Amino acid sequence: FCLRCCAALLGMAGAWGQSAHAQPTRLDDSSSPRAQIHADFRNAQMLDPHTISLPFGRVEYRLATAAYMGRQARIYYVIPLAVAGLRSPMGMQVQWRSSGLFQGGMGRPGDRVLVWTGTVRAPWITESFDLQLRLDQRQLQMGRGGSLRFESYFEIETQP
Repeated sequence: FCLRCCAALLGMAGAWGQSAHAQPTRLDDSSSPRAQIHADFRNAQMLDPHTISLPFGRVEYRLATAAYMGRQARIYYVIPLAVAGLRSPMGMQVQWRSSGLFQGGMGRPGDRVLVWTGTVRAPWITESFDLQLRLDQRQLQMGRGGSLRFESYFEIETQP
């Protein structure tokens, strides 16, 4: 081995070791009162000829974090790429305001948005989001009696 090859191998090993700590893990939210979001179009408001706003109100999440207590971590809100009743991810935008612990934000199907960074101090993190959808009606593909539904979730990455 040449000196340059050894340095390259050590660099790759170091990068691999760091990424082992940053592997995202889905947080267990099975004790959350309502995980799956179902759109009720009776509350829809027209924003322009093609866009509707659909408020959901508060959705509470209860995240099991006991395995990460005392560790520095990042938590992400993940919007699934596949949304039943939607043709394209560009046809929907999810917006949320938090009850204070997590950051508010917005994203589209397939997005993974950072909502919290810090040291995990409790076996459970409970947070509520006030959710609202913006939908391009041209991207909806729901049959009669069909609905728009998806289940967002949270991922955690621990820091070294």
